[in-house]
Amino acid sequence: MLRRRHHLPAVLRLFSTSCRHRRGHPTQPPQHPSLASLPPPVAKKVPFTVSEHGRSWSDPYHWMRDTSDPDLPALLEAENAYADAFVASAGGLRARLAAEMRARLPPSAASPPQPWGPWLYYQYVPEGKEYPVLSRRLRSSGGLARAALDFISGSKKEQVLLDWNEIAEKFGYVHIGSCRISPDHRFLAYTLDISGDEFFSLEVKDIQSTNTIFSSPHKGIVSLAWSCNSDNLFYTVCDETLRPNQVLCKDVQSDQTGFLVFMEKDINCCVDITSTKDFKYVYVMESGHVRGGLWPVQKRADKVQYFLEHHNGFFYILTNAPLEGTETANGGYYLARCRAEKSEMDKWQVVALPGSDCTFQDMDIFHEQLVLFIRKSGLPLICSINLPIDVDFQEQKELDDLDPWFFPVPSGLYSIVPGSNNDFMSSTYRLVVSSPVLPDLTVDYNMRMKTFAILHQEEVTGLSSNLCTGGLQSNITGIQQNLQLIEDSQSWSDLSKLFSCERVQVISHDGVSVPLVILYSREAHRRGESPGVLYGYGAYGEDLDKSWCSDRLSLLARGWVVAFADVRGGGDSSWHLAGTKANKINSIKDFAACGTHLIKEGLVHKNRLCAIGCSAGGLLVGAVINMLPDLFSAAVLKVPFLDICNTMMDSTLPLTILDYEEFGDPNISTEFDTIRSYSPYDNLSPGICYPPVLVTASFNDTRVGVWEAAKWVSKVRDITCQSCSWSVILKTNMQSGHFGEGGRFMHCDETAFEYAFLMKALGLDDNDRAAK
Repeated sequence: MLRRRHHLPAVLRLFSTSCRHRRGHPTQPPQHPSLASLPPPVAKKVPFTVSEHGRSWSDPYHWMRDTSDPDLPALLEAENAYADAFVASAGGLRARLAAEMRARLPPSAASPPQPWGPWLYYQYVPEGKEYPVLSRRLRSSGGLARAALDFISGSKKEQVLLDWNEIAEKFGYVHIGSCRISPDHRFLAYTLDISGDEFFSLEVKDIQSTNTIFSSPHKGIVSLAWSCNSDNLFYTVCDETLRPNQVLCKDVQSDQTGFLVFMEKDINCCVDITSTKDFKYVYVMESGHVRGGLWPVQKRADKVQYFLEHHNGFFYILTNAPLEGTETANGGYYLARCRAEKSEMDKWQVVALPGSDCTFQDMDIFHEQLVLFIRKSGLPLICSINLPIDVDFQEQKELDDLDPWFFPVPSGLYSIVPGSNNDFMSSTYRLVVSSPVLPDLTVDYNMRMKTFAILHQEEVTGLSSNLCTGGLQSNITGIQQNLQLIEDSQSWSDLSKLFSCERVQVISHDGVSVPLVILYSREAHRRGESPGVLYGYGAYGEDLDKSWCSDRLSLLARGWVVAFADVRGGGDSSWHLAGTKANKINSIKDFAACGTHLIKEGLVHKNRLCAIGCSAGGLLVGAVINMLPDLFSAAVLKVPFLDICNTMMDSTLPLTILDYEEFGDPNISTEFDTIRSYSPYDNLSPGICYPPVLVTASFNDTRVGVWEAAKWVSKVRDITCQSCSWSVILKTNMQSGHFGEGGRFMHCDETAFEYAFLMKALGLDDNDRAAK
């Protein structure tokens, strides 16, 4: 889940390449005397032939697939040393960037407490620590203001439920997957990964005694759901390919192991499990056969999904099941309901259709309201509808017929992330609202009174006074100040006076308009001269993250443009499908079109455009580099999916079979041809000058094998322009997994490394114009 011409100082000439200089690149030919002593590592070659669909080709780096081969970690360590030397040659730039980013973080941070039952739950990061702590205090009877005063004074004793820092100090790595508190608030169940391989274990803790009362003998726990009486915990277990395929149930106060409730035998499907908001039902998603007490919602149908909630004897269902005669027939979601009785499960009533230029994304439910997440004209919206719904179901209704209250949100670009919102009886809905120019706002919406209150805005310390505008000068640092905002704060404080942030439409190869968000400093940007970085992802229907990130200030203050390409493959269902399987080329050409737009419109200098892609976004960027090697002057590929053809042909690898829906099934000749046509590893061009690229990997990554990055870098060095390839570097975390180590200070260090690489690759010196 990123500009002004400078002369190149001598120290930055190390690792530069003469070939790209001849092509008009601003870097200079190598002149540093130590260059000859720092050649890149050379991977061994082992003859290996791949055969598929009547064709054969050589893959001498196939041996890296065996991570137990001692030559692999030795190679990765050598690559790490080379990468460190490359970035270190920028004369301390990495350290300065990291110091800037760390200085913007507050010493400690806390989320406003959120009521649930008799308790106030909250998270905070202790001063100087990397990770959060989950805690609670008893709720006061005097409302939120009284509760906040009790919180500040400490009159209600704090109970620490889970401290990420303790786990990280014990094991060296921590990743909490699911975390669920029982309905009676007595137990905490959570899944834990201490290696990065995402085969999570399960721990159940008695909160009162602080004792761990159950540790699952299984690895690969994914989802958790409590029964209404808090005696039983349901959980899913995945197989060796990370496919959740079993549902088990455990009496948490019994010594007996969990018993099997359901097993999914279809290797193309996985299962998920959750409780309804009122805890009256637990439901299994993606189940196709009924077993022991499970009610069928509908028979399984390809690409059809159902999401259920319960309210007052009715199941409310968000689904994309075909509905003849409506716009939802093309796969869009709508809201339906049926009575919560086994014999009535097939008697649906359509509650609401989304209407024109609108899609339903998700829902939540409370005692008096139903909440709908919507996308309208490409932007997110949220509304609440009063319950119970009493409408005439003889004719289908659109959303507006239900008198929805749309939550007030800032104008322009923003992202919305819901809070925990666990309390079914609450009439308040919590959101975190953010944008590229809006530090995270925690907002409570009173759905009964139709009002809202801004509780908290993310503190960004270390900003000079000229950056503190529009209300940010009084950075909100604690709950005491939040009290002043509860009654009277209806304004959105952002940095739009300092930074331009606009959304434009870029015409792609087939005439389709692709949204592109462009961010830059109004003061530091230099038209036609500035460097820039373009982010992309474009897979699994996921939106590209455009929320506030204080790290970007280090680029923006130096004149960089930061742009986000919402290419096909992400977004809602139709936009997603337009970038999958045979349509994947659309994602790639969309990204190329967005990069070209930045240059043609003079926003970025033609020799200073960079790209960043993570995971499937790395595939996107890698494919564009093959297609247009001159478009980007540098790139960062983070845990990238580069060897897609070989990976998709190995069904024993985690997630491979499930990815057939996204990228295609290589066992089908035509789909194999499509995958191979854009595979970054298989389409490297011999002798061609490739731009400087930083590739990052994690040794314990089970989503994208560490060998994908290692193979790609080795092949680039082997067959492309030898001089240019010296600026292609590989940095591997030998202890973590796909999502890195996650600590807030470690994140700063990783980002500083990436930014320093890009600046070094472009030959830009550091004129110390970062926000201080």
